[in-house]
Amino acid sequence: MANQNDHFIDEVTEDLRRDRLFLLMRRYGWVAALLIVALVGGAAWREYARAQEAASARAFGDAILAAQQAGGDDAAARAAAIAAIATDNPRQAMLRDILAGNALVEAGDIAAAGQRYDTAATAAGSDVVIRDLAALKSVLAQGPGMDPAARDAALTRLSAPGAPFEMIAHELKAIALAGAGRRDDAVTLIRQIQKMNGLSGQMRQRLADHLVTLGADPDPEAATHTAPDPTLAAEVVQPADAD
Repeated sequence: MANQNDHFIDEVTEDLRRDRLFLLMRRYGWVAALLIVALVGGAAWREYARAQEAASARAFGDAILAAQQAGGDDAAARAAAIAAIATDNPRQAMLRDILAGNALVEAGDIAAAGQRYDTAATAAGSDVVIRDLAALKSVLAQGPGMDPAARDAALTRLSAPGAPFEMIAHELKAIALAGAGRRDDAVTLIRQIQKMNGLSGQMRQRLADHLVTLGADPDPEAATHTAPDPTLAAEVVQPADAD
C-alpha cells in the first residue's frame, strides 16, 4: 500500500511540474523565441557584413590596379586616376592618398605628394601604423627641402620608443644631422641605432655605409663617441651655407 501511495505522489508531483513548465512556456516562451531569432539574425548579419567588407576590399583593389594601368608610364596621370577613386571607408581613403602620394613623388610633384601624405596622416587618427607610415613618407618625400622645424617635430614623434618606424626615424635624424654639418652627433646617433634590437640586415648595412661616408669605423663595436648635446640632439638645423 505504501508503494502505491508513493507512486501516486510521484505521478502527481510530475504532473504539477509539467503544468508549471507549460505555464512558464506560455508566459515566457516568446522571450526564448525572441532570443533565438536575435542569435540567428546576429549570425546572419555578421556573415553579411563580412561578405560586404570582402567585396568592398576587392572592388577597391581592382580600382587601384585599373587606375595604375590607366596611367601607364605617366606618373602624374596615375596619381590623378588614383586620387579620383571613390572609397567606402576611411581606411581605404587613407591608403588611396598614400598611393597617390607615391605616384606624385615619382612624377616629381613633391609639394602635392607631401599634402597627400599629410592628409592621410591626419585622417588616420588612432590608426598608429597608417598615421606614422604616411608621416614617414612625407618626410622622405620632402627630404632636405622640408622645413627643419617641421621635420624635427615629425622625426621626434616617429622615433619615440615603441613607434612602428622608430629605427628608420632615428636613421633619418642621423642623416639630417650629417646634412646640417653635425658629423659627430650623426655618428653617435648611428652608433646608438646599431645597438638597438630588431635591426634588419639591410638596415645594418645602410648604417655601416653612413658611417663610412662620415669617415667613421663602420664596426658597431667601435669606441663610443662623445654624446651629442641633449638639448640639440633631436634638432635638425640647416647648414651654415644653406642660403
